[in-house]
Amino acid sequence: MNPYILFILLFSLGLGTTVTFASSHWLLAWMGLEINTLAIIPLMAQQHHPRAVEATTKYFLTQATAAAIILFASTTNAWITGQWNILELSHPLPTTAVTIALALKVGLAPTHFWLPEVLQGLDLTTGLLLSTWQKLAPFALITQLNSAAPALLIFLGLTSTLVGGWGGLNQTQLRKILAYSSIAHLGWMILVLQFNPSLTILALFTYILMTSSTFLTFKASNSTNINTLATSWTKMPALTSLAPLILLSLGGLPPLTGFAPKWLILQELTKQNLPLTATIAALTALLSLYFYLRICYTMTLTISPGTLTNFSPWRHNHTTSTLPLSISTSATLLLLPLTPTALTLLPT
Repeated sequence: MNPYILFILLFSLGLGTTVTFASSHWLLAWMGLEINTLAIIPLMAQQHHPRAVEATTKYFLTQATAAAIILFASTTNAWITGQWNILELSHPLPTTAVTIALALKVGLAPTHFWLPEVLQGLDLTTGLLLSTWQKLAPFALITQLNSAAPALLIFLGLTSTLVGGWGGLNQTQLRKILAYSSIAHLGWMILVLQFNPSLTILALFTYILMTSSTFLTFKASNSTNINTLATSWTKMPALTSLAPLILLSLGGLPPLTGFAPKWLILQELTKQNLPLTATIAALTALLSLYFYLRICYTMTLTISPGTLTNFSPWRHNHTTSTLPLSISTSATLLLLPLTPTALTLLPT
């Protein structure tokens, strides 16, 4: 892709998210979401492969549907209450419609069906953008509506943790596994949103760190399914030894960074007298942990039959930029002791 066009598209991605962040008017927020969607579509379709075009079409249709529902709901709210302000959403009809539309935008269950299919059709770099940056603008709106539909948020959160756990069990494609992982993590964030929005923000940034590290690891080893992971140790042995720790951090095992948000969310749900919700969420985390462990087993404890043990291409492979991978990996593995500091810095 032409670097000037790439710059314009990336600038538009940043602009769309910034407009949504800064807006208090529904039309401006909708405009920011649309700029975001239109900017990432050429990045998704740049491979000119049938799978990429199919994924782009599915993404465009779902995002356009969600945007239309948001526009309909905000117009209905303005008609009923005379207010376009995002915080003035009081009537149950537009409130429910906007929450479902934003859930469709980020891929929360039961409106998640597009996410695994779309992510499977993209390359790992664009998949990383879709799984991290594209979540920020809709999440900014969901955070502002945190107390509008409490029962609906609990339902979306629990359904997402269940679907994210069950859906990834039978997958062999890494991008689909990461899509179901994304659904499960978003479910955890939505569960605690109405009780402690700061904790949701902490969980979101932790998720972005861990997911970035995972995508960059798979990109460095050029792996897209579980079978190719068995030979990844010949390409990058040092990275292969760290990758299981990154995946276990995604699963939420101590003493890794991913343990902090899950621990704090379970504590907050228990404080809010929701022990059953906390128990279900903790049990669904075990489902996700199973398929993370399966990937770890493939990477570290199996050897592909045709692998030459004396062949070491990693000694001559210096083409991958390792700085983003090093920073994200270090943050994914080592930030748990800073949890109390992060809690004091977040707004209450």
